[in-house]
Amino acid sequence: SANRVTNAILGLGSAPAPPGPHSNLQPQACPMEVVLGQVEQLPALLAVSRSALVRDWDSLTLDRALEWARYFQHLYNRFRARPQLREALGRRLRRSQPYPLLGFPALGRCPQLLGLALLENRALPPAACRRLLRSLLQPPGAGTGSDPRGLELLARRKAAACLLALPHRPPRGAPGPEPQLQAEAQLLLRRLREEGQGVGEAAGQLRWLCGVLEQLPQSRAFGVVAAALALLKQGRGAQQAGDRDRDGSSSQDGRQASAAGDGCTAGVLLSWLLGNQERFSAFCLCLPCSHLAFLAGYYSQLSRSYLDLLTSWGSLLVYDPLQGRWVKSCLDKAELSWEELRERFISLCQGSALLKEQTQAALELLRTQDGDFKVCGLSVWTDLLMEV
Repeated sequence: SANRVTNAILGLGSAPAPPGPHSNLQPQACPMEVVLGQVEQLPALLAVSRSALVRDWDSLTLDRALEWARYFQHLYNRFRARPQLREALGRRLRRSQPYPLLGFPALGRCPQLLGLALLENRALPPAACRRLLRSLLQPPGAGTGSDPRGLELLARRKAAACLLALPHRPPRGAPGPEPQLQAEAQLLLRRLREEGQGVGEAAGQLRWLCGVLEQLPQSRAFGVVAAALALLKQGRGAQQAGDRDRDGSSSQDGRQASAAGDGCTAGVLLSWLLGNQERFSAFCLCLPCSHLAFLAGYYSQLSRSYLDLLTSWGSLLVYDPLQGRWVKSCLDKAELSWEELRERFISLCQGSALLKEQTQAALELLRTQDGDFKVCGLSVWTDLLMEV
């Protein structure tokens, strides 16, 4: 089966030869079903490139594989502005998955994906490896003074991955997320922006994000998402501060486009976070209340969901007159103790003025709905209002 895939992909059997990236042959001239069938083989190409089968590759076979990679990139460039064809190619690509993270944008990065897979595969013969390095350093059709941006991007990401894999302990008392977590969040945001370069790619971004975060331990995934959301706001504020002294419509247009892009990226992160109530509950239990208050001060959608969650947790507390305090009515259901709930509401009220006003208004409404008591021990919301 593996040999059959190799033969089909590399054109050693009856598969049609792919046109080069600078060929005059247009993908539209081929029957669309043929193009879809070719795209469906991309996961197999990447799987073979990571397997021991490459030990039999010679220079001709390697050139053939790289030619296919450039052809897939050619398809991406031809169809990226046509939403219906993009979606058709993306569906066919996902249908052939054993490789869960591939979507239409992967076609544009196919030479880099294939090159990275082969460079990491020790089974690749030395002659083919040297040929691969020459091909990456000097792509076909490039002049002597060309800038191999594909290889540059590949090297930066590989170096970042190796750096992040090193054990690291943040300095004691360092504010904000640890540097490794912040670097991972920056990489995540960059990849999310790349996945969303096309029109109507929010669904594709969300699929890609789900596939990436599912591979991380849950607590780490929550930390990366929280750091990414914080970076979006911090980065936007720094950009605005740096642009105060610059005038001109082009600068204004650039800021508006950047803000729109950051808003779309934040929307994808929030969709993943708030789209599952159990996930959001675990996120809120995992993060310190100060971090949650910071994010709630910037994202109204998150603050509303967080207040609703705190309301549901608070409703599970009952007053114990013998102990003179609020306790969990059911240990299996109540997530927070009275002390923890109070700390979270106090943290929200120590945030921005708008967040403080929103939190106090929510508590006052809950107290009114609970009977508008002004005496301790009758309503958990009365007691919380007195505390905050």
